[in-house]
Amino acid sequence: RCTSCRMSCCSTSLSSSRSRVWISRCTVIVRVAESILARAYRPSTLSAFVATAEAGDDEMAARIARHRAERPSTWRTIETPLALVSVLTTLDGDADVVVVDCLNLWIANLLHKRPDLSESDLQREAGGLAAIAGRPRYALLVVSNEVGWGIHPQTELGRRFRDALGLVNQAVAGAAGEVVLMVAGCPITVKAPDSRGLAGGGRRE
Repeated sequence: RCTSCRMSCCSTSLSSSRSRVWISRCTVIVRVAESILARAYRPSTLSAFVATAEAGDDEMAARIARHRAERPSTWRTIETPLALVSVLTTLDGDADVVVVDCLNLWIANLLHKRPDLSESDLQREAGGLAAIAGRPRYALLVVSNEVGWGIHPQTELGRRFRDALGLVNQAVAGAAGEVVLMVAGCPITVKAPDSRGLAGGGRRE
């Protein structure tokens, strides 16, 4: 559920101490419906939360404000409904840990605000994000939803959204070092990190 988890989640390989050596990699967390992210995570001193949601109504605005308040005060929040790839590129050197929540709202925003978005445009966006996921310069945690298991969309836009998100999920998951599927709050490892725990990223201190 987009922007509704507390993001006290994700990778036990990260450390709250910047002096500890850790390996940069991308972890993709895929949720089914309203599953809760429940893996313990300690934020580093340089953490960024990249949010793709927009406050379209009062309820959503209150939800966003509540979840922002629940995050540690040391976290930097960046709201980017459309320019996700460029924002992640600019964070190189400015963050140790970056959480993206979430890809499904990013795709929904692209389709809604760029109705002329072509398949090649979408593939370009997916490729840019996959390139970052394959060789992250920071510990990158990307949240998305699996929408292909639900009912068949009744509208053309709904079907396009399902297909577009599936394309992006596959591209990013293919490049990431780890993929975790959350079902009823339980993490299921779909793709485990290799023996080095490395997905193209380099070591940082």
